[in-house]
Amino acid sequence: KGNYSDLKKKGLMPEISAGSSFRQGACNLNTWLLFIQYGCCFGVELTMNNAASKYFQDVFLLETESASAIASIFGWMNLFARGLGGFASDKCNSKAGMRGRLWWQSICLVIEGACVLWFSVTTNL
Repeated sequence: KGNYSDLKKKGLMPEISAGSSFRQGACNLNTWLLFIQYGCCFGVELTMNNAASKYFQDVFLLETESASAIASIFGWMNLFARGLGGFASDKCNSKAGMRGRLWWQSICLVIEGACVLWFSVTTNL
C-alpha cells in the first residue's frame, strides 16, 4: 500500500502514538486469548525440553546420552511445528478472520495436551 512516511504525509494514514496503539491492543480480548494460548503452548514446550531427558532416564532406564538424543528430537520438531502452525494459522485467519485463527490454535492446543497425556502413560519407546 506504500511507504508509511508517504502515506502519513498524504493524510492516508493517521498518526497514532505508541501508547494509544498499546492501549488499543491491551484492551482487545483477542490479544489476551492469543497471549494465554501462546503461554500454554510455550510452557509445555519448555517443560518438555527441560524434563524429557531425565524422564527418559528414570522411566525407560536409558543412558544419559541416549535419553538426551531422544529428548532433543522434541526440540528439533518445534522448529518445524512453529513455522507450519503459524502458516496454517495465517491461512485460517485469511479465510475466517481472527475467529478462524483462534479456532485453529485452540484445536492444536487441545491436541498437544492430549498427546502429552498419552505420552505420559506410554510404557515403551
